[in-house]
Amino acid sequence: MAAAAAAEASVDCRNWDEEAYRDSILQQRETLCRTVFRTAFVPSNPGNSTLNPDLIVTACSDGSIASYSISSCLGLGFGNARAAQNLLVAEPNCLIQGHDGPAYDVKFYGYGEDSLLLSCGDDGRIRGWKWKEISVFDVPMRGRNMQPVVNLVNPQHKGPWGALSPIPENNAIAVDTLGGSVFAAAGDSSAYCWDLEKCKIKMVFKGHSDYLHCIVARTSRSQIITGSEDGTVRIWDCKSGKCIRRIDPGNDMNLKDSRPYISCIALDESESWLACGSGRSLSLWNLAACECVSRISTNASIQDVLFDSNQILAVGAEPLLSRFNMSGDIVSQIQCAPQSAFSASLHSSGVVAVSGYGALVDIISQFGSHLCTFRCRGL
Repeated sequence: MAAAAAAEASVDCRNWDEEAYRDSILQQRETLCRTVFRTAFVPSNPGNSTLNPDLIVTACSDGSIASYSISSCLGLGFGNARAAQNLLVAEPNCLIQGHDGPAYDVKFYGYGEDSLLLSCGDDGRIRGWKWKEISVFDVPMRGRNMQPVVNLVNPQHKGPWGALSPIPENNAIAVDTLGGSVFAAAGDSSAYCWDLEKCKIKMVFKGHSDYLHCIVARTSRSQIITGSEDGTVRIWDCKSGKCIRRIDPGNDMNLKDSRPYISCIALDESESWLACGSGRSLSLWNLAACECVSRISTNASIQDVLFDSNQILAVGAEPLLSRFNMSGDIVSQIQCAPQSAFSASLHSSGVVAVSGYGALVDIISQFGSHLCTFRCRGL
């Protein structure tokens, strides 16, 4: 009784701030509902690819583009993936307003300090900043409106009586450093090839019947590969702009999904194998023969996929990082912090970053242990 009385006495209702309390609750809910759609490890200078990663860049649903130091997160004691709700918010090295609306993808164009940091988003823009200018800040830079050196906008389409359509969003980008090009998977069912030097569209790839979710560049053959809401994957020739091959993963699928959309695609290092996420199915294709060599049924929808040598990493609408061999057998499954993971990024050292719902980023070592887990700060 005495302890209860003491606790009641410690609460001073005379200083209660109802508005501040409401704001704190709304801010907490907003933080938990934000999503990191994509991460990218900062590329090392040529010759230093074996070094462990330290910096990672995130693209978030509030339109922010931010960079974080993994070593700083380790020093702050982050790393309890099981207690994701109680994770502290990490302080970014740099936090900028990248887009008006969600930022869906982020890529580096080039290597080292001379590289460009590119992002795309729901506003239909591709924006780029000089990484050298972003990385020079030794103290956290938050809320700064850095002007991009690249600002590309998707074209609007004319309708009846000269009306213009909304600017189609960009859901993903791919880069071709040698060709000086950036490719965008857009919401108007088209893919765009941009000349970065001239900031003009070089080519438009038309043929899909619904908007595009994903895109990769097959630079060794001057091709791009796109995945669409229409359930097909198409391979395009970058010289002619024509579709040279169509892959339909849903043709022989015996699943509950009716022609599920293509959520993600990935090429291996040789650019001979294509992994394709479609609903609750992950398929592996030999591009030379245009043949599906293995198919994996999963418990949840696949949302991102990538190759790690002769293995495939996949994440989706469940808190798992799954690793498969080329025959479709499960090698390992690691519990992750995001309840729904939208991105898996691989560093050359073998470290993997998994990000997704709740603005969470989980850094996993090449041995499968959690190096650190942190929550990204919002604008």
